[in-house]
Amino acid sequence: MDYYTKWPEAYVLPDLEAKTVAEALLEIPWITFWKMALQNETADRVTEFIITGLDDIEHTKAVGTVILVVYSLIVLGSLTNICFIALDQRLHTPMYFFICILATVDILYTSSVSIVLLNILLGEVKRVPYGPCVAQLLIFHLGSTMEPFAIALMAYDRLVAISNPLRYHSILTKTRILVLTIIAWVLGFTCSGLVAGIVNRLPYCHSNILKYSFCEYAALVRVACVNPDDYFLLASIISSFVLFGNFALIVFSYLKIILAVLKISSTADRKKMFSTCSSHLIVVACFFIPKFVLIIITRIGLVLTLSSRNGLIIGSTLGPSLVNPLVYCLRTKELRSRLLTIFSKQSVIPSE
Repeated sequence: MDYYTKWPEAYVLPDLEAKTVAEALLEIPWITFWKMALQNETADRVTEFIITGLDDIEHTKAVGTVILVVYSLIVLGSLTNICFIALDQRLHTPMYFFICILATVDILYTSSVSIVLLNILLGEVKRVPYGPCVAQLLIFHLGSTMEPFAIALMAYDRLVAISNPLRYHSILTKTRILVLTIIAWVLGFTCSGLVAGIVNRLPYCHSNILKYSFCEYAALVRVACVNPDDYFLLASIISSFVLFGNFALIVFSYLKIILAVLKISSTADRKKMFSTCSSHLIVVACFFIPKFVLIIITRIGLVLTLSSRNGLIIGSTLGPSLVNPLVYCLRTKELRSRLLTIFSKQSVIPSE
């Protein structure tokens, strides 16, 4: 069995002596098949992929409608937060700037997945051209990389606000915020660009059917004529750096926050300090818990059906992005007050 092309070949040998086996290896054209796999990278390059990971869904229109509603709520909630913050000078602070970054990432992250899912479920279009597929993969992995970076920046903001409230604006200056933001986006584009670049150079010689729900790294690696283990190792290193690195920064920030709060003598002030972090802690839990569950399931060797895996990935992508705008719009005093003000104005009936 040739490992790369998966073509089985059998040859009869008169005996198992070393000389006979060596001559057979030299004379049998097994290496031709291996060369064909590499030639396909340029000669017979895949022009499109067929996504079949959602074929087992019975009520495709109903599921597609639910995803459409969820996606619409994510975009509406995220844009609402961005507009509220942009139009109110009082909200032009580091904390709300980081909320805008998170909202932007949520829109990018969910759009990359939702548009493909809606095309399949509602538009019944399973074929995705090669270029748009790689572009969707790039945006998806950019979002999955930037999400923990944005959450880590918000944790740093809370750390400065609680540990050094009097020096908050002198520490988080506009220049420093800009530098931190640029670094985060550069790292995000580097990681996602590396992943997309690897996928773009893979030879696809025998199949263009993706048994996944959208274009992602694992899906394209599994249909390529390569040893997937080597490529999954590289992806694990990148994802571990992004996921666990940012999670470690968040844990470190909250440990310092706890130490700072414990030094406060007033119980009321302690509760106030912890309440300022409650929204962020909800966001942290919603993003990292599903990711860690997927990692644990993989590590313990639990075999999931393809539909279960696809459902977990879609849920872990859309779920946190749906919660984020709701949490910050309803639990943040300034945004909640702005929202209530708008609704109260619209509910007033003008007198004749």
